[in-house]
Amino acid sequence: MRVVCAGHINWDIRFRVDRLPAPDDEALIHDRSASGGGSAANAAVDLSGLDVETRMFGSVGNDDPGRRALAGLREAGVDPFVTVVEDTETTTKYILIDADGEVALLGTDGANEAIDPDEISPSLLEGADCVHLTGQRPDTAYRIAELATERDVLVSFDPGRRLSDRDFTDALSLTDLLFVNDREAELVDVPVPYQLTKHGAAGATYEGPDGEFSHSGFDVESVVDTTGAGDAFAAGFLSSWLSDRDPEQALAVANACGALAASTYGPRPELPADPVAEVR
Repeated sequence: MRVVCAGHINWDIRFRVDRLPAPDDEALIHDRSASGGGSAANAAVDLSGLDVETRMFGSVGNDDPGRRALAGLREAGVDPFVTVVEDTETTTKYILIDADGEVALLGTDGANEAIDPDEISPSLLEGADCVHLTGQRPDTAYRIAELATERDVLVSFDPGRRLSDRDFTDALSLTDLLFVNDREAELVDVPVPYQLTKHGAAGATYEGPDGEFSHSGFDVESVVDTTGAGDAFAAGFLSSWLSDRDPEQALAVANACGALAASTYGPRPELPADPVAEVR
């Protein structure tokens, strides 16, 4: 099984703070760290950790953060189908994480949306069973979905927080499997065959031609960092559901991966072979 993840590759700089500051406020930094990030790149690393053959499509700048982000993908076993953009910095995200694991983000423009739709080679999807799109340029997302549809490759889409300010209607019209949270679900008016709605700590709901199924999620001892939890959820669901199309089992695996991510500092948890057993 091969999944192509398409979207952002970022360089994340994380700050653990005593609280998320309000306007005209000041918070105390307890710790600082940095690593590769970006929703698509996180999902690719998580899928690879779950023994799924994974390819990453995106772009980075020709700088040290870009080289380190690419090295992280390769070290995780991900096949990078990545454009290195000259004279442009790799997109950097500054992430504040409070004591409850809640986050706030600041970002630079950078290189993560540098690929035009007409630059996408159909060879990207060679051997693919699924392409997993994340928040990116709507025209690029649509072109990848179009190429996938022409080749009978399943299209999975997790548009994320940019759904509120970007028009993904065209890409959604070709989406087979949609990942959204409760707020995002209210913004989507394009019907899709399969939808996963995430309810945070309360689990998730699957809706498809075979029915509706819910899973209440797993309790974790403490929520450390919610960065990347949605990406781990998507990776867990895809790794299970693409194998046997059992939505109830896939929901359990997805929620377990999301819980493990939320209880781990950083966006890329080390996922075990049996995530459900790990959290029970």
